[in-house]
Amino acid sequence: MEEFKLTTPIAFIVFNRPDTTKKVFESIRQAKPKQLFIIADGARNNKSGEEQKCLETRAITEHIDWDCKVLRNYASNNLGCRNRVTSGLDWVFNNVSEAIILEDDCLPHPTFFRYCQELLLKYKNDDKVMMVSGNNVLTDYEHRESSYYFSNYAHIWGWATWERVWKNYDVEMADWNQNNSDNFFSQHLSNKTAIEFWRTLINDVYNSKIDTWDIQLQYYFWKQNGLTAIPSKNLVVNLGFGLEATNTAGSGGLYEKMKLSSINFPLVHPKFLKPNIEADTFENKLYHKFGYKEKIRRYLLKIGIKV
Repeated sequence: MEEFKLTTPIAFIVFNRPDTTKKVFESIRQAKPKQLFIIADGARNNKSGEEQKCLETRAITEHIDWDCKVLRNYASNNLGCRNRVTSGLDWVFNNVSEAIILEDDCLPHPTFFRYCQELLLKYKNDDKVMMVSGNNVLTDYEHRESSYYFSNYAHIWGWATWERVWKNYDVEMADWNQNNSDNFFSQHLSNKTAIEFWRTLINDVYNSKIDTWDIQLQYYFWKQNGLTAIPSKNLVVNLGFGLEATNTAGSGGLYEKMKLSSINFPLVHPKFLKPNIEADTFENKLYHKFGYKEKIRRYLLKIGIKV
């Protein structure tokens, strides 16, 4: 069997975590991408010692010992999660048509890269598929029919997408007030609790109460009825929980306990290009089986918001 070679560009988003950055960067070094985009935010003025941590984090990415074109986009001041990730990926997709995206606390299994590359090629021209994710949060749900399934949920702990998708992403959600209705949500969610959960979350992001970018991505996917490819086993774990974390201080509960798995090749593809309702229903219940405040806390921890 011919040895796998990674030709897909990687976008690596870093900030102030040299400890986790070192681990994730080593996985990138082992994968040996031909093109690597480094996106870094700047230190916050009110955080003592953070500038040094940012410099240490950036220095880790200087150790390139393989044939690779490296492009760097470093913020001179702190832009925050929302603006730094958005502006960074705007820059990436102004240069390439597809990319694998990793944040500095998302550690992938080596097979994650080949999985992403193969699905980026397979669904390159299929507008229905909008994301390839390496993240499967359903630790108690086993999917056996294929190597991955399709979901209505966007998972961003290790993912990949195309310029054709990102070019229409709107961080401002300019049309939110036009779509803020039960009719819109009922197309994607099955009960009132879930609808109110997401309505509250999107409202808070729209009104700048939460500094993030990925809730906007989920909203965009729902508008387009877009699908995410989810691996049958989890290919990426999040290292970002703990007191030193910027946005995930404290315990991440079940998300912190997720195990890193591999995926087998050749991939077995789903027979139908449609969401796995059973898996999505299970995920929906996972978010909403606790009290309302606990649901919000758990979801925000999952996506990296400090609570």
